[in-house]
Amino acid sequence: MDSILAGVQLALTWQSIGAVLIGIIAGQLLGAIPGLTATMTVALLIPYTYYLEPWVGIPMLIGMFKGSLFGSSITAILVKTPGTPAAAATVLDGYPLAQQGKGEKACKMALYASVFGDSFSDIVLIFGAAFLASIALNFGPAEYTLLVAFSLLTMGFVSGAKIWKGLFAMLLGMMLGIVGLDPVTASPRMTMGFLEMEEGIGLIPMLIGFLAVAEVLRQMEYPRKQLATSTVTFSADPADRRVSWAEFKSCLPVMIKSSSLGTAVGALPGISATVAAFLAYNEAKRSSKTPERFGKGALEGVAAPESANNAVSGANLIPLMAFGIPGDIAAALILSALLIQGITPGPVIFRDNPEPIYAIFTALLLANLCNLILGHGLIKVARKVVGVPKRILFPVVLVIAAAGAYAMRGSVFDIQLVFLFGLLGWALTKMAFPTVPLLIGFILMPILEYNLRISMLIAGSVPNPLGYFFARPAFVTLLAVMALMVVLVFKRILRDKQAARAAGLGSG
Repeated sequence: MDSILAGVQLALTWQSIGAVLIGIIAGQLLGAIPGLTATMTVALLIPYTYYLEPWVGIPMLIGMFKGSLFGSSITAILVKTPGTPAAAATVLDGYPLAQQGKGEKACKMALYASVFGDSFSDIVLIFGAAFLASIALNFGPAEYTLLVAFSLLTMGFVSGAKIWKGLFAMLLGMMLGIVGLDPVTASPRMTMGFLEMEEGIGLIPMLIGFLAVAEVLRQMEYPRKQLATSTVTFSADPADRRVSWAEFKSCLPVMIKSSSLGTAVGALPGISATVAAFLAYNEAKRSSKTPERFGKGALEGVAAPESANNAVSGANLIPLMAFGIPGDIAAALILSALLIQGITPGPVIFRDNPEPIYAIFTALLLANLCNLILGHGLIKVARKVVGVPKRILFPVVLVIAAAGAYAMRGSVFDIQLVFLFGLLGWALTKMAFPTVPLLIGFILMPILEYNLRISMLIAGSVPNPLGYFFARPAFVTLLAVMALMVVLVFKRILRDKQAARAAGLGSG
């Protein structure tokens, strides 16, 4: 108890609070710039933490990470340009809300969901790090393969379009996801002779092209007179500019479920906040009583991905603190900052460095409060920025899109990819193909292929390959849970079809 109180006191010093505020502000502003991912913003600040105490430098890094995740949702909602890949799913319902004059409501819902997801995973980290990390360590290549394959198979049922269009989009995304060098043999695949393609297609160029550039091209189809109007108009109705208690309450079950999913994903090494956001969005849509509202401006469609991707920020510290294993790149950066300070994460961290660790835990919760307060200010600033006419903002968006793609790898080729994917996204939208399965297929395919290849290599090295899989309790448990979910999904689909058929007969 003495160590906990001492840690809290360290976190509440003016140096620590100031560092959190600086991190939040910098993260929100940098996160809103396409191309500067949450990981990149953390990496920019790491050298400066060497000169700071652990309870000052580490909270600043964490504050920057949390702020950047929320900041990226602002541009995702208002101009359909996610600042980071983790906000790509927020575009799906956030931008339609902005087009309805409810952009401020959507931004505030994103803020509340972000803070909720952050706080949820931080509390789980503080009280259950060791337990959840022990579960996460039971997941190997076989379990990852099963989890990703199940996620891909459900795309056709939650795409909101015709099943064949959803499957086509998903397969197209998977094909794009395997471009580059083979992960085992290192031989080029589908690179068409371009050396730049051997590294694979960058996620940032693809997301910016499909979401931002495609939307600019779609908007340019309208008459010239309409391009003189503001890009985003805000309703004068106060109800469209705030999130009422009833609306927050209706989104609360979705936020709890999505935060739980984000926490679980964050505790599994190697799976990013982007994956968590799309999985949460699909689950929210699948379990909704009105799935047809998703993609047209459902608040739950904003709350789900924002809760999930922010929940990852605390959860990816779970295996780091408990076993010294970073959950993702951001956690690896925080690990490096801890090592610079002479703190080695692992089972003995609470014995050897209790006060700095409890100070960091306190700063996690403090950063959430600061994010909530400062987020309202960012929304007000963003509202003024997007009030400029479309003919001015669209060229700016294209320049920012090109700069964001170039910033990722310093490659002019990525700028060309942005506009190529913009044309492809525009064409698919014209033909009513859903973009969600394509994006998820692209994001999950490398994870699926890598873990499937590793699983096959391991299984092929034992006398009984099939026995290798069913001898793993985690694999069998996951398989049983997913089989049950498939049965429930099919039952619901059949029930909905029967209800629709009955309604048709009744109206006839």
